[in-house]
Amino acid sequence: MSAGLSVSLVVGAYLLGSVSFSVVIVKLIQGLDVRTVGSGNAGATNVLRAAGRKAGAVVLALDVTKGVTAVVVPRVLDAPPAVVGSAAVAVVLGHVYPVFFGFRGGKGVATSAGALGALAPVAMALGLVLFVAVVAWKRYVSVGSMVTAAAFPFLAWAGHRLGWSDYDGPWLLGSAAVIALLIIIRHAGNLQRLRDGTEPRLGEPRPEPAGGVGR
Repeated sequence: MSAGLSVSLVVGAYLLGSVSFSVVIVKLIQGLDVRTVGSGNAGATNVLRAAGRKAGAVVLALDVTKGVTAVVVPRVLDAPPAVVGSAAVAVVLGHVYPVFFGFRGGKGVATSAGALGALAPVAMALGLVLFVAVVAWKRYVSVGSMVTAAAFPFLAWAGHRLGWSDYDGPWLLGSAAVIALLIIIRHAGNLQRLRDGTEPRLGEPRPEPAGGVGR
């Protein structure tokens, strides 16, 4: 594969990630910027609050599809693992810091799930089990998201060692580690609220802070 095509695939993945469906759909339905309501996050959960369940489900599906597409296209074109892994990171980076929307994006969980699921489906299946278990135990979706992201490189390695899946070498683990770091960075506000004891548990209403949008 030529260097030009490799670069184009990675840049294209970033631009695809930069299409913030949450911002577009809420703007079309409600005439609002989703980043100015609820938690202020450009993600499916906040879309659900701002525009309802159907809109939230559509955004969730589109965000996951972005991640899957960014990995599947390079693989179909027989790109080397370095390009596939870089495209996975790029699509999440685009979602988190979208060039089309002032670099103010979402937390990257759904797009990461799509990209990592396409990279290592068995590891993602194990990750979903882990996510459900952590959320059921602690009732914090943010904790489940961060724990699953951090565990994914190990799950991918373990799946290979057990003979459940193929292994793309260090690029898979490296890409998963970078994506996990991005997700944890974007959950900095959640981490602070967890330390303060103010992070809402699953099913609890999110308190609106005085004087502004929740973050």
